[in-house]
Amino acid sequence: MTDYDYDLFVIGGGSGGVRAARIAATHGARVGIAEEYRYGGTCVIRGCVPKKLFVYASKFSEEFEDAEGFGWSVGERGFSWDKLVAAKDQEITRLEGIYRRNLERTNVEVHDSRAVLEDPHTVRLLSTGQTLTARYILIAVGASPNVDNSVPGMQHVITSNEAFHMTEFPRKVVVAGGGYIAVEFAGIFNGLGADTTLIYRGEEILRGFEMDLRTTIRQEMEKKGIKVILGDAFSAIEKESDGSLTGNTKGGKSLAADQIMFAIGRNPHTSDLGLEKAGVEIDRIGAIKVSADSRTNIESIYAVGDVTNRANLTPVAIREGHAFADTVFGNNPWTVDHGLIATAVFSQPEMGTVGLTQEQALERTPNLDIYKSSFRPMKHTLSGRDEKMLMKMIVDADTQKVLGVHVVGPDAGELAQILGVTLQMGATKADFDRTIAVHPTAAEELVTMREPTEQLRG
Repeated sequence: MTDYDYDLFVIGGGSGGVRAARIAATHGARVGIAEEYRYGGTCVIRGCVPKKLFVYASKFSEEFEDAEGFGWSVGERGFSWDKLVAAKDQEITRLEGIYRRNLERTNVEVHDSRAVLEDPHTVRLLSTGQTLTARYILIAVGASPNVDNSVPGMQHVITSNEAFHMTEFPRKVVVAGGGYIAVEFAGIFNGLGADTTLIYRGEEILRGFEMDLRTTIRQEMEKKGIKVILGDAFSAIEKESDGSLTGNTKGGKSLAADQIMFAIGRNPHTSDLGLEKAGVEIDRIGAIKVSADSRTNIESIYAVGDVTNRANLTPVAIREGHAFADTVFGNNPWTVDHGLIATAVFSQPEMGTVGLTQEQALERTPNLDIYKSSFRPMKHTLSGRDEKMLMKMIVDADTQKVLGVHVVGPDAGELAQILGVTLQMGATKADFDRTIAVHPTAAEELVTMREPTEQLRG
């Protein structure tokens, strides 16, 4: 048998790669891992975690306003972007340290370098030129922000990567895109005090989510002062003599801004990775093709996470990494079910969702019972804020199985996690109906909706 340097070498130190490395090591494998930037990957370093911290920060402006309805008099207040960034950086450094220590505790050898493939069993570290061999190689390099290079002036825009490190907070900002990253950052900028515009080429924001929630969130964003432009996109970006930017759109609009942020999607980070040397197949957008057990067309090479473009969420990458390590090194084969994934969008208001949308459910069965409730959260009865909460449940009318639950409102993401458990267990509408409500909560609406608001029959 060939004497390899490692049983497993992982390219990419994000959540999926680190989990795979650690679990494989606990199964007795000799493991090496290489990361070109910082351990923790996009989510921890410049994604979900710092973004959620910024969301928290941006909500205080409304909290100060709402406090008056509860008898509080809030005095002079101000916001320091520099203090927020410094506090965020301190927390991210702490988390990266945890990732490194967890790898070291399991005796994973850490390489601070970009690594590329040389052949099906060999990687090369670009920092030193050293080549290392492994019985198996796992690619977990994630994805990177996409920009439209066909638009002149793209060198002047930022992406989510740069948004976390701006030296100055913009007074006026335009966000291009309609996905969850664009919507979340529009809320962040607006809440922190920027004059915010969101421009999206589609008919409605948050494509792929439940339509009622998409419309509700867009309407609530507009109530908060965010200007939303639909059915339009940038045709050119110009930098003015004073350093400000002007974005010209295909629809003939001219949008002035201090910063223009593009959040129009992410592409698998596979360029110049050496995939062609090893013979690894990719699809038309550069995602690595894999089987259900994350194996590529090359027997010794696997891939997990966003680089495979299956379900691009950090918890999914973690599960895929764990399944790979258990299957290959732990004599415990299993695969990840991508069919039912609870998720949250930290828009303002927040979205939590699990299961099928109404459109998706109709593709499976023509007979649906729809339960929907829109109401003012209890907090706003005193704050006076004009903001609605929406809950929607989609039920198979023939079996009474709950196919999807979708929520917009405070802490919707927290609700989505436990709702995910109930749907994984195959909950029926009767299971929800016989559950006693927790009062007074918004969540009790989920177990007190008795009559369908809509009945669809084929």
